[in-house]
Amino acid sequence: MTPGRPVPPPLAKPISPANRTGMSTEDAGVRAAAYGAVSRDSGLVPLTVARRAPKPDDVEIAVEFCGLCHSDVHATRGEWGGQAYPLVPGHEIVGTVSRVGSDVTDFAVGDRVGVGCMVDSCRECDSCLDGLEQYCENGMTGTYGAKDRRNGDAITQGGYSSSIVVDRRYVLRVPASLDPAAVAPLLCAGVTTFSPLRHFDVGEGDVVGVVGLGGLGHMAVKLAKAMGAKVVVFTTSESKVAAALELGADQVVLSRDDAAMAAADRTVDLIIDTVAARHDLNPFFRTLRVDGALFQLGLPSEAMPPVNPGALIRRRIAYAGSLIGGIAETQEMLDFCADHGVVADIEVVSAGRLNEAYDRMVAGDVKYRFVLDAGTLHTAAEEADA
Repeated sequence: MTPGRPVPPPLAKPISPANRTGMSTEDAGVRAAAYGAVSRDSGLVPLTVARRAPKPDDVEIAVEFCGLCHSDVHATRGEWGGQAYPLVPGHEIVGTVSRVGSDVTDFAVGDRVGVGCMVDSCRECDSCLDGLEQYCENGMTGTYGAKDRRNGDAITQGGYSSSIVVDRRYVLRVPASLDPAAVAPLLCAGVTTFSPLRHFDVGEGDVVGVVGLGGLGHMAVKLAKAMGAKVVVFTTSESKVAAALELGADQVVLSRDDAAMAAADRTVDLIIDTVAARHDLNPFFRTLRVDGALFQLGLPSEAMPPVNPGALIRRRIAYAGSLIGGIAETQEMLDFCADHGVVADIEVVSAGRLNEAYDRMVAGDVKYRFVLDAGTLHTAAEEADA
């Protein structure tokens, strides 16, 4: 396996306000129907949010679907520290282009497009110029809950809304062959698991281990299989054995079974760890071959048990982390999914069921991702106090 990444298209330099004159698009923003939190204890309630008029390089998108990510729960409930409210979450957005700015030539009204976890970055640092905008050295701009430096430091509001306006450089093209609702989670869960698989150039003959079988884990299984790898799922739950095999796993190992873990010693090339709860990594290191790697994608809120450096040293094992993907890589992932018929397993919910869906996510009662039907938000707009 050879590390690598797609070659990104060149990013334009930041556009100064002086270059934003002479708009030919209609100089009017819109008010979007939305659901969001007004405090950490409010739950999700109907809101309206103001969207800016498209600037020359902007794309206005009529949102059709938006995936629900567990990070949305943490953010809206204030579990990650101080949070500005009101807050409209959602960073797995699929919709159609409704307007474009005067300088936009790569998207047209009616195109189906997507927006993932970021809507801007500095565009000048080495990471951005290398197509690694997610690692922007000056800080990427998140799709919601972040200061939008090019638009007066307004707090970004996400995809639980009927429309959104995003700079064209951070808009993805959604292949027509894919179900748009099932595409939405690809823009976070999909690219988060695709990126480390792509970085290690996973292919025929490789063995990929997947720890955890939730929203991220089920995508890791599907993508690794589509790349030609043998997939081994590690789970603590016997109830997930059948589900893992249905998704395409070749083998399931119960990680609490010492004998089963011993039998897996030195059998795996790459592990994708998706578990966001405290757990001991050392038993998984023992399943890796020489030059193997474990990528940590789940982010536990509690401190993890110490890693035994001897386990790494004796087999030249790498312990690494990975964060979503850059724009070029995310587009590559969408195109790969179109070529191989890969989408997320989803349950579509209406706006009125968002709070129920959040509770079910926390309880692990979803197989495997919820997706909001944004068409159900319009009634909310009529009820909301602007």
